[in-house]
Amino acid sequence: MSETPDPASSPAPAPQPPGREAVVELLGLLALGELLAFERMVYDARLAPDLGRRAALSEAAVGEIRNFRLIADRLTELGADPAEAMAPYREAFRSFDASTSPRDWLEALVKVYLGDAVADDFFRVVSAGLDEADRRVIETVLAETGAADFAAEELRAAVEADESVTGRLSLWARRLVGEGINRAQGVAAANERLTGIIVGDGGSLDALLRRLTRAHQDRMKSVGLNN
Repeated sequence: MSETPDPASSPAPAPQPPGREAVVELLGLLALGELLAFERMVYDARLAPDLGRRAALSEAAVGEIRNFRLIADRLTELGADPAEAMAPYREAFRSFDASTSPRDWLEALVKVYLGDAVADDFFRVVSAGLDEADRRVIETVLAETGAADFAAEELRAAVEADESVTGRLSLWARRLVGEGINRAQGVAAANERLTGIIVGDGGSLDALLRRLTRAHQDRMKSVGLNN
């Protein structure tokens, strides 16, 4: 007589990749983030203290527009219009930028550095549940670190040259993260499918935001800023 398998010992079924609609919403969010990061960097390059740094940030921005094109092309492959996929998030990004406009070169660099860093952490978390084609897109985006590397190097040099800027920039960094979390919570509340793909099985948005905040704190320390 054969034994009845114990359900508790049976392997759990592999989680299924999210549906097309959820992936389109996620990629729309990421595409708009890359597009606006490019625009902000080009604009903020005018705050540079010299032409060399102005050119360096403008060149670093090229990586952001390449990332945008990669994501937009993937959206097209999925049968979605990139502009339509990005449209639901325009107000959230507009509101964030309106409340976090940098006043000088160093504040602009903090925004570039933390913006790229938080986006990278976010990409790494959500990519685990995607199918192979979408993971490849995100892995390629993660490989582009020119803007963040440039900003981090400039910030370390600025803090070493004048420790008095540490407090001001640390406060600015905390404000950026606080504003970013508020906007993220608003976007998630308005997009149920997007929230599902972001938090995955058994997760929560609050847990994800705490994880991103801890990573942000580590990155602040790496450039000489205080939490």
